Amino acid sequence: MATSTIPLDNAAVVINSTVDISDQVQSVTLTVGYDQLETTAMGATGRSYTKGLQSVDATMTLFNSYGAAEVEASLEAIVGDDAVTLEIYPKGTTPGVDNPEYTISGAFLASVPVITGTVGELSMVTVTFTGGTWARATS
Repeated sequence: MATSTIPLDNAAVVINSTVDISDQVQSVTLTVGYDQLETTAMGATGRSYTKGLQSVDATMTLFNSYGAAEVEASLEAIVGDDAVTLEIYPKGTTPGVDNPEYTISGAFLASVPVITGTVGELSMVTVTFTGGTWARATS
């Protein structure tokens, strides 16, 4: 039974410790875990597993904007970079017990849709960062 629920209405996303795109994020999904390695041996009656390398996927939908310090320029500067650092918080940028900071180091951004949109609608882009290692902090 859940003891508390927190609406995700103030998530923060910071790229490379300097580019705060939080005010342009419509949605963010961060999936962290480990690769599953099978350890089943002969004679076993069921499969068994152990953890392997860390795995990370961070998918964001952003309001697209153009300009020197805006979304398009910020993403264009890191596309193809395999050493991106992401900091993601559920609510605001002050880590705490109820606001864990996830730091992803060595993430890779393979591609960026630089122009997308429909007449009468806001331009939105969805990007996915993969790989790297993750750490969780609460202070």
